[in-house]
Amino acid sequence: MTTPAPQPAAPLTEAEDKQWASFAHFGGVLGILPSLIIWLIFKDRGTKTNVEGKEALNFQITVTILQVVLYVLGTILAIVFIGFLFYFLAFVVWVAMVIFSILGGVKVNGGGSYRYPVSVRLIK
Repeated sequence: MTTPAPQPAAPLTEAEDKQWASFAHFGGVLGILPSLIIWLIFKDRGTKTNVEGKEALNFQITVTILQVVLYVLGTILAIVFIGFLFYFLAFVVWVAMVIFSILGGVKVNGGGSYRYPVSVRLIK
């Protein structure tokens, strides 16, 4: 017996495309995984989800790298003297991530497009 080849998933409707694109931004409140999962699953099914998911994912990657660097520097320098400043900066970066993720989700949900003010575009 042969099994039939899997059929490609149906394209997203315009409303679904906008919804998943905004979820990619809103998911940034929880970290990198929601944006990554949404982009990987829906990138081929909706153009808006592909563009906005990629934008959200690039921002989340940038923020994650920055937070890891700040925590490592904070830990190393805490042993020496004032490393706790870096922990505070990492918290400030997290707060900014939450704010920008919500702003992006609201803008995309309203029908627009959103570019984060600071983001390294690693995924083209």
